[in-house]
Amino acid sequence: MRTRSLFTIGACLLALGVAQAQQPAAKDYPAKPIKVVVPSPPGGPPDLILRAIIPRMTAALGQPIVVENRAGAGGMVGTAYVAKLPADGYTWLFTTASHVNIPPFNENATYDPVKDFTHVTLAAQNFGQALVVHPQVPAQNVQELVAYARKNPGRLTYVNAGNGTASHIPAEVMKAMTGIDLLSVPYKGIVEGTTDLIAGRVDIFFVGTNIALQHVQSGRLRALALTGGKRWKGMPDVPTMDEQGLKGFSKVNWFGLWLPAGAPPEIVQKIHSAVAAAVNDPEVKQQFDTLGLEGVAMKPQEFARFVADEQRSAQEIARRINAGARK
Repeated sequence: MRTRSLFTIGACLLALGVAQAQQPAAKDYPAKPIKVVVPSPPGGPPDLILRAIIPRMTAALGQPIVVENRAGAGGMVGTAYVAKLPADGYTWLFTTASHVNIPPFNENATYDPVKDFTHVTLAAQNFGQALVVHPQVPAQNVQELVAYARKNPGRLTYVNAGNGTASHIPAEVMKAMTGIDLLSVPYKGIVEGTTDLIAGRVDIFFVGTNIALQHVQSGRLRALALTGGKRWKGMPDVPTMDEQGLKGFSKVNWFGLWLPAGAPPEIVQKIHSAVAAAVNDPEVKQQFDTLGLEGVAMKPQEFARFVADEQRSAQEIARRINAGARK
């Protein structure tokens, strides 16, 4: 009994020591530079967002914040890397809705997007992807695109920057809603897909409005629709998918920040406060506006519920798409 008592006392003292060791770490956070892992190639929307908010977050937190692009497997490489790291707040994950959309489409995903991460904030979201086509495609709107695809099954190709990404899911949902046959062409990232679309080597791309706008204005691409629930003032003449007959079609891309699971709440709150201050800065709002984005700064608990809901939605979409593919 005495041995057990000593063991119990020792365990309590050890736990107390660990708690006391953690408290100063959280209180003094951050005490060294921070790394943000982006699991996609450089130059994409996550990089543009971080470029806008990092200077203000650096000023708020008092430490340098360095971006590291770890692309591969549609985002799974960088995401899995962060999931295995210590939850000390010095390595962040910043990525898109593909965080929850990719795993249901890929049995090789080694992480759970809900359970393996601490949810910090939804930083921004767009007005949906722009459905753009190469000018050689004989369609001025979604109805004409669908009609052409029905007459030419399997002839039209679309950019797929990874199963479960914002370029893949809208295309597959459109296929499911209209019954058309489009050929998926895999790409490692948005930049490569955009280059081939402009060159006419592929026909269709669901891409971020900020990327689409410059090429639409130059005449190199034609915008047929937006996938969100409302129009974007940067492309006021481009209607939504819903407006063009695909009722209920509403898919936006969003951008969130995570830490590995188990991060101290005090650290999470410090990071969230820095993000919230950055996205609400008037200059950042203006930059977001030109990119077709809205700052959000969702609170951690709310973001956790949001991610869980998005995961369930992605799983349902994957079931429908995979069921359609087996027919």
